[in-house]
Amino acid sequence: MQSRHDRTAHARPRHVRLIPRDEGFFPLFDQLALRLRESARILGDLFSDPANRDRYVAEIKVQEHEADEIVQQVRERIDRSFVTPFDREDIMLLASNLDDVLDWMDGAARRAQMFHIAIVHEPARQQCETLMQATELIQVGIANIKKPRVVAEACRAIRQLEKNADEIYRTAIAELFRGAPDPMNVIKWKDLYDVLENAMDKAQGVAIALESISLKHA
Repeated sequence: MQSRHDRTAHARPRHVRLIPRDEGFFPLFDQLALRLRESARILGDLFSDPANRDRYVAEIKVQEHEADEIVQQVRERIDRSFVTPFDREDIMLLASNLDDVLDWMDGAARRAQMFHIAIVHEPARQQCETLMQATELIQVGIANIKKPRVVAEACRAIRQLEKNADEIYRTAIAELFRGAPDPMNVIKWKDLYDVLENAMDKAQGVAIALESISLKHA
C-alpha cells in the first residue's frame, strides 16, 4: 500500500502565483462607467431643457475630459503591470469602447449647441432615454465583471435596447423626410440622430467586449 508520504510526494504541485494580478484596473473601469452614466443623464437633461444647453454641454465636457484621463491611467497601468487580471488587449479594448460612447454623447451635446436647438424632437428624447438605460446596464456589468451570469443578463438587455434604438432611428429619419421638409432642418436633425445612434452602437460594442472578457476569465 502506498504510504501517505509517497502519495504526497507524487501529488501534482499546487500552482503558486509569485506575482499577484494587478487588481487596480477594476476601480478605473468603475470610474469610467460612472462617467458614462452621468454623461447620459446630462445629455437627457439637455434634450429635455434645451434652453440651458450651454451649461449641460460644459458639464458633459468635464466628464469627457475626466474619462480621457482615466483611459490614460489604464494605458500607463498596462505598461507597468507584470500580471493583468485579463488580457492586455481586452483591457484596452474595453476602456476604448467606454471612452468612445462618451465621445459620441459629447458630440451630440456639442451639435445641439452649434445648431442652436431650441425645440427638441421626441425621437431624440427617446434615443437619450435608451442611452441612459444602456449606460446603467453597462455600470452593472462593469461592477460585476467577475460574475458571468450577471454580465450576460446586462449585455442581453443592452442588445435589446440597441434594437429598440434602431427602430427609433428609422422612424425618426422617415418622419424627417416626410412631405416637403425644410432642408436645413433635415441636415441638422439627421446629423443629431446619426450621432445619437452611433453612441448606442458603441454602447453595444462595450457589451460585446464586456461579455467576452467575463466569459474568458470566469
